[in-house]
Amino acid sequence: MLGARVIRLTDTEIVSLGPSSNYRPIVGDDLGTTPVRTGIQTCLPNYEVPLHCHPYMEIIHIIEGTLEFWLEDAINETELLCRGDSIEIQPSAWHAFRVKGNETVRLLGIHASPRRIVEYKSGIKVDARGYRSID
Repeated sequence: MLGARVIRLTDTEIVSLGPSSNYRPIVGDDLGTTPVRTGIQTCLPNYEVPLHCHPYMEIIHIIEGTLEFWLEDAINETELLCRGDSIEIQPSAWHAFRVKGNETVRLLGIHASPRRIVEYKSGIKVDARGYRSID
């Protein structure tokens, strides 16, 4: 289709983020050929993403399940995000989330950057593509 590209989730790569989560990049590539990066992350119950940030805006949209989200400086001010909710995270805002309840969470992450760039507070290493290194 000239001027458009269909991307089927079943045709995307599965990137492991540990035993309880994976990420499927949809739009964008490691060469940074698009102005945004998007992907679907699947998180099993009890999964938690440690404090991290991006040097650009990130938007998370909940497709299914419930997340508990917080910012580093507001750990006592958590926000429950349920199916259909979205959150806009400002550049360099240290944030984290965990699955709340017994349902698997699927979320759409939108990175306002041609490249996926992540820094973890706890010193967790990332690979050249911006994904957590799993030892």
